[in-house]
Amino acid sequence: MSRPLTDQEKRKQISIRGIVGVENVAELKKGFNRHLHFTLVKDRNVATTRDYYFALAHTVRDHLVGRWIRTQQYYYEKDPKRVYYLSLEFYMGRTLQNTMINLGLQNACDEAIYQLGLDIEELEDIEEDAGLGNGGLGRLAACFLDSMATLGLAAYGYGIRYEYGIFNQKIRDGWQVEEADDWLRHGNPWEKARPEYMLPVHFYGRVEHTKSGLKWVDTQVVLALPYDTPVPGYMNNTVNTMRLWSARAPNDFNLRDFNVGDYIQAVLDRNVAENITRVLYPNDNFFEGKELRLKQEYFVVAATLQDIIRRFKASKFGSTESVRTMFDSFPDQVAIQLNDTHPALAIPELMRVFVDIEKLPWTKAWDITKQTFAYTNHTVLPEALERWPVDLVEKLLPRHLQIIYEINQRHLDKVRALFPNDLDRLRRMSLIEEGGVKRINMAHLCIIGSHAVNGVAKIHSDIVKNQVFKDFADLEPEKFQNKTNGITPRRWLLLCNPGLAELIAEKIGEDYVKDLSQLTKLHKFVNDDIFIREISKVKQENKVKFAQFLEKEYNVKINPSSMFDVHVKRIHEYKRQLMNCLHIITMYNRIKRDPMKPFVPRTVIIGGKAAPGYYMAKMIIRLITAVGHVVNNDPVVGNKLKVIFLENYRVSLAEKVIPATDLSEQISTAGTEASGTGNMKFMLNGALTIGTMDGANVEMAEEAGEENLFIFGMRIQDVEELDKKGYNAQEYYEKLPELKQAIDLIKSGFFSPKQPDLFNEVTNMLFHHDRFKVFADYEAYVKCQDTVSQLYMNAKEWTKLVIRNIAASGKFSSDRTIKEYARDIWNVEPSDIKIPPPNEPRDVADKNPNCTTQKLKM
Repeated sequence: MSRPLTDQEKRKQISIRGIVGVENVAELKKGFNRHLHFTLVKDRNVATTRDYYFALAHTVRDHLVGRWIRTQQYYYEKDPKRVYYLSLEFYMGRTLQNTMINLGLQNACDEAIYQLGLDIEELEDIEEDAGLGNGGLGRLAACFLDSMATLGLAAYGYGIRYEYGIFNQKIRDGWQVEEADDWLRHGNPWEKARPEYMLPVHFYGRVEHTKSGLKWVDTQVVLALPYDTPVPGYMNNTVNTMRLWSARAPNDFNLRDFNVGDYIQAVLDRNVAENITRVLYPNDNFFEGKELRLKQEYFVVAATLQDIIRRFKASKFGSTESVRTMFDSFPDQVAIQLNDTHPALAIPELMRVFVDIEKLPWTKAWDITKQTFAYTNHTVLPEALERWPVDLVEKLLPRHLQIIYEINQRHLDKVRALFPNDLDRLRRMSLIEEGGVKRINMAHLCIIGSHAVNGVAKIHSDIVKNQVFKDFADLEPEKFQNKTNGITPRRWLLLCNPGLAELIAEKIGEDYVKDLSQLTKLHKFVNDDIFIREISKVKQENKVKFAQFLEKEYNVKINPSSMFDVHVKRIHEYKRQLMNCLHIITMYNRIKRDPMKPFVPRTVIIGGKAAPGYYMAKMIIRLITAVGHVVNNDPVVGNKLKVIFLENYRVSLAEKVIPATDLSEQISTAGTEASGTGNMKFMLNGALTIGTMDGANVEMAEEAGEENLFIFGMRIQDVEELDKKGYNAQEYYEKLPELKQAIDLIKSGFFSPKQPDLFNEVTNMLFHHDRFKVFADYEAYVKCQDTVSQLYMNAKEWTKLVIRNIAASGKFSSDRTIKEYARDIWNVEPSDIKIPPPNEPRDVADKNPNCTTQKLKM
């Protein structure tokens, strides 16, 4: 047999990674050496691997800038409607390889770096993840940016440039320990500071009544400094912008006051202002009502809206008309998408600008505002909904509180007119929640301030419309929509799984990369023995590579022919990592009961971060590591069963583990996971899914056929019935001997002999206050897992299912999702116009020689 190809050789074969031209390679080597010399000021004798990474990053970035400038110039001339995606999180991961792929430079760079005697994978591994997000919501924003650029939309991502992203997770003695993520320590080659667009943001102060209207005065000012990161589309020469704001104190900060002259202290106090963008709040699906977080939310919104209005006024549309009528065209030129309620303050802020500064009448301002905004809901868990105390908002943003009260007054007047004596409805629909501390319900603000509201999977959008926000849907049913999430096939197939991407291209051509629905063409190869073998071989190679990675990084040896059973996502009770853990213990007990009985070998891999303040999530990690310690060191078990807790799960680690996975765990209680996107990544990369009918799993089963997924457990109706009846965990414990045995083992201290009661709170929760009903689904889950093991023994039939799943995954491209947003919400058309590359003349410029001299409005 010929030796297996290295990843580098494999990449070289892959045409979808760009052509290797001799001039191309020579030019890249020249650029690399130039940057090593002039940018990094090193020679090959003293340069480190990190220097080489930076030299390559700057070389690749050079190929972006011409396209970037030209794209922005093109938008300035054509003046299309702009789409603004507002998010407190952008979970971008690494940029180098994604940029090479989208520019078609991957193969040329591979060759150039190889000729320079370096290993490109080693260089790629130096790059820090840009971990400016917690999980699904932040990663979705990143996938959306990739798709918007690939579809040629004039789109901008706006967010915060956190100095410290999501914490690095270390496991010490089985416990999660957090370390600060100092991701900017070595500098970031992909960002460009834009101090010329710095903007003031106001906080605190008071509202004054003047002749010309209300004025917000005596405020504290913080400056917002924008950093721009290029977002390249796939092979279309479009490069959009992600603009992240960083907080800076003004130079007279604390010095303009009647300061007694403690100059040193005044300068040190600048930190207070600059702390606004210091760190990402590490909560997923949980609301923490801290003043600093509210400051972050207003900071990003105030800076972004000033920028949007500046760009609008500078455009052809904005500049021609008088101020009175100018803003009539605003919704035709601007669409703003709110990624959850975190940027909800954009609604009262735009009203403040229109009414207080631009002097528009309220009704006109409100009409324009509603037409401009749209809101995406990401969760129905009550603890995740943002409800800000009125007192806090009044202190920080006094004018905004007045505007919110006015919005609420007019809103309730409308409701009262329609439902004259329904006081309970008024209470339910108010923006202000009375009782205890008065709070502002930010979701209600988003719904009435937007022209479109969407959930992120069919089942979730139904819950949003028919349960959580039913009163609002009764009022304006046409406002509520579904937009099922998607993932970018560039990062989540081409980049992370080149072997599979090439195999697919050989069968159906390369166009699927921009039109993932073409994967259905793979259906005709389901019974093709050669294709089955090739798919299987790619998976095996990915598993061997991941096994080597685990051995190198974690010193654990695993059996690459065992089933890789993977459960990676944020640690949360609703995601039910505990149910997986009970299955592990059950498998362990079965092996111990009858060591000679045949057992389908498994490597169970669980990974994910727990919010630092989420005690139960941290205990869940501790239990998994404890169980792993026992299982992995029991000689009777041998290599039949291994348990790995994957430390510091993040985007770059997902890119390694997902292509190597056989079984994807998507086991949330029905009705709790809004969509999930990891589920889609696994499906596209040839894993089979064990899951509940929750989130996008429902649509995955619809696309592939339910018989091609391992679906188990309660459906939404079952959960509702069980709630009505009353969930009694004890009942299941007494009825199911294997469940009893597993729980008793935990309770006895078997997994924590030095602290027998270590997991008492976990078991106590499972019996007495488990909102997510782990025991109720345990039996169905274990039975389903037995079916999985049965099928895994038949490699050919397993692989046929894999092919059917890949062939059915086309719907879950974020390109499809973004096309739906564009047509149904933003009212813009995707464009496949390829802007000419920097080395070709521009048609627009040729026809109009003046346009190149116009000031470029980035």
